[in-house]
Amino acid sequence: MAQRRRNKGREVNGILLLDKTPAVTSNTTLQDVKRLFQAKKAGHTGSLDPLASGLLPICFGEATKLSGFLLNQDKRYEVLIRLGVTTSTADAEGEVLERKPVPALDEGLVESALARFRGDIEQVPPMYSALKHQGQRLYELARQGVEVERAARPVTIHALRLLAMTGDTLSLEVHCSKGTYVRTLAEDIGAALGCGAHVAALRRTAVGGSYSVAEAVTVTQLQSMSDEERLACLLPVDHALQDMPSVTLSEELCFSYAKDNRCSCRRCRRLPVGCVCTTS
Repeated sequence: MAQRRRNKGREVNGILLLDKTPAVTSNTTLQDVKRLFQAKKAGHTGSLDPLASGLLPICFGEATKLSGFLLNQDKRYEVLIRLGVTTSTADAEGEVLERKPVPALDEGLVESALARFRGDIEQVPPMYSALKHQGQRLYELARQGVEVERAARPVTIHALRLLAMTGDTLSLEVHCSKGTYVRTLAEDIGAALGCGAHVAALRRTAVGGSYSVAEAVTVTQLQSMSDEERLACLLPVDHALQDMPSVTLSEELCFSYAKDNRCSCRRCRRLPVGCVCTTS
């Protein structure tokens, strides 16, 4: 019988706030960071488009078991939308599909368009996304020239603020729920203005209420650090739970609760705290 291949690397546990650079995929960034830390296990908490920059939390070791808490958090972005041009990917990396004249913009016209997208809305996911259709990623189908029907999904735009505008660009601040596609939001805003649009630049500035890109480090900065300095950048594993409500139990109640309510599924048995299984 062939021996199981050992997973190389050392045990590293914690959460790294990483500032991803544009033009690099989230997976490539993850692998670069994993090598720098010589970590056995690591994963990110929701990918950013290659064009995008900004906050990409990386979970190491035991923290990967809690990555879902970060994945489900609200996100904040700053986005530059270019009006008058639609592309195949809804961002600057795609092929130009159509050009239209941009109407004379004023704050009233723009605010009227933005108001349509605040609150609870529905979005049709873009073809260039990691969602699956019959077991295949949508972006794989899109690269083959295949387009399939996608069901609209509910998302929430908590805030949508105009930061600046020029003759053919809008700079916006977006605070949105998980699962929101800013590229789709840009396309829809362009359609509302009657000229089409795509994302020219995108930066994630925050995840949830506790993680800001202002506290993040870049791969380049990590490369210039010593091993001790890199490890000092890690937040503790339970930092992912700090926004969760807490209850203090006595030792007796804690034992009783754990015995009666601990989920027995394989996923939750591996967790250092609590249960995340929605079926328990």
